Amino acid sequence: MDIIQCYAPTNDYNEDAKDQFYNGLQSIVEKCPTRDLTILMGDFNAKVGTDNTEYEDTMGRHVLGERNENGERFVNLCAFNKLVIYGTIFHINAFTKPHGLHRITPRKTKSTIFASTKRSGGL
Repeated sequence: MDIIQCYAPTNDYNEDAKDQFYNGLQSIVEKCPTRDLTILMGDFNAKVGTDNTEYEDTMGRHVLGERNENGERFVNLCAFNKLVIYGTIFHINAFTKPHGLHRITPRKTKSTIFASTKRSGGL
């Protein structure tokens, strides 16, 4: 099993910093043996959005909001490496607060996105 924990630059960072991060992450993922389960987790500062067209094998539709630039980068990385974004597969209840819609998520997992290699009978 390979576990990769990382923190991506926010959308406010310049393109070079984000390119450098995702290129470095890609090189790390490529070093993981394909026979191993690969878990990629961390704060990717990404919103992957609900549109999973062309990404059905990578993500589900159970998310809030629209995809942002970091979300696009993250979804592409996962698709290229055959990773599944598990936080989008199952429905999670949401409620509306006066300042917007929120998911009911434990505080400790709120900013974590979890992706893993797809295995039959896996996670």
